[in-house]
Amino acid sequence: MKTRFSYRLLSTTILSLLLVTGCSYFSSKPSEPASKASPEAVAAIASANAAIKNAKANNWIWVNTEKFAAEAQAAADKGDNAVAVKLANKAKAEAENAVAQYNYEKAHPRGMH
Repeated sequence: MKTRFSYRLLSTTILSLLLVTGCSYFSSKPSEPASKASPEAVAAIASANAAIKNAKANNWIWVNTEKFAAEAQAAADKGDNAVAVKLANKAKAEAENAVAQYNYEKAHPRGMH
């Protein structure tokens, strides 16, 4: 009887230890690789996001501007820095053009006379 109790205690302890160790092994995430984005891509995306923020402050942003910025970020995350810079610059230009259009429309109202 004493041996049986010791065997149960030992097997329960080992099983608990394996479960805790196994659960912690599977719940831990693998370390993320370092960002593949070049400093140029990061700067271009930040510049585009600032221009987008400025356009959104006027509530006047073009349809695809944010899509281009998101695609630029995705390209940078993949390490495709040339595409990321190109798309970020496109998003920035669209945001700046939207602000210019907003200012023009505000200065030159086209209402009924």
